[in-house]
Amino acid sequence: MPRLLHVLTGPTAVGKTELALRWAEANGAEIVSCDALLFYRGMDLGTAKPTVAERARVPHHLIDIHDVTEPMDVARYVTLARAAAEDIAARGHAMLVVGGSGFYLKSFFAPVADEVSVPPELRAGVAAKLTAEGLPALVTELHALNPAGLGALDTANPRRVTRALERCRASGQTLAELAAEFARQPAPFAGWEVRCTRLDRVPADLDARVAARTDAMLHAGLVDEVRRLRAARLEQNPSAAGAIGYRETLAMLDGILPETQLAAEIAKNTRALVKKQRTWFRTQLPPHRALDAATAEVASIF
Repeated sequence: MPRLLHVLTGPTAVGKTELALRWAEANGAEIVSCDALLFYRGMDLGTAKPTVAERARVPHHLIDIHDVTEPMDVARYVTLARAAAEDIAARGHAMLVVGGSGFYLKSFFAPVADEVSVPPELRAGVAAKLTAEGLPALVTELHALNPAGLGALDTANPRRVTRALERCRASGQTLAELAAEFARQPAPFAGWEVRCTRLDRVPADLDARVAARTDAMLHAGLVDEVRRLRAARLEQNPSAAGAIGYRETLAMLDGILPETQLAAEIAKNTRALVKKQRTWFRTQLPPHRALDAATAEVASIF
């Protein structure tokens, strides 16, 4: 009989944290974070990270595990999440995955990373070529390595082109061969039964919650948090520094964004993120339950 894990997801500000805590308390569960920013120590207010008091109510995993300068990727996330799942199951507890970061979330349902290992020196060489010769040079090399074509690769996206070239060089395979190999991989949690519930709210309700959450973050000291993180070299980690709440505050500290516009800019960008998340949930998640967070009862979440 497959082991069971539960996934509670939904867009930013929908109200996942409190419902997750209540469900976990009622079911003797431990929570595994599936949020791309909660890994980082010090990124507290801008991520709406569960507080120390909330984490005391229920054991949490994969929160505050990295300094802000340490990058995180999905392959490492899968390794850590599987280790947490095995540990939780070994102690006879239920497991509740909570978060809305799409790529990490997808790892519970499908393969998300191949097994190509890119040596640091190779990665540095590709980066140097991009800097010295520009994106067209990388695309030209990719075409040479992939005479049958580049498929659906977005050749205008430097990050995707760079990663594709790194993987072709490291593996000696074409993108088509890598894709075929990837498709044959089992899902990281293939031996588990995964039950997923998505929370949502009517747009006006969620918009109001986004605005309230933004104001609460700023009143609690988000600007000071970003100052501390900048001193801790936040900007060495582009993914963290570019996160909503942080990038706008950095722009304000640099004099690019007026302080009077900070809250509105964070709220606007958060609403745009919510729209993208809803599209992702609709198109990328397997069939799942959807509940209105405003009326959801703990007993009926799963």
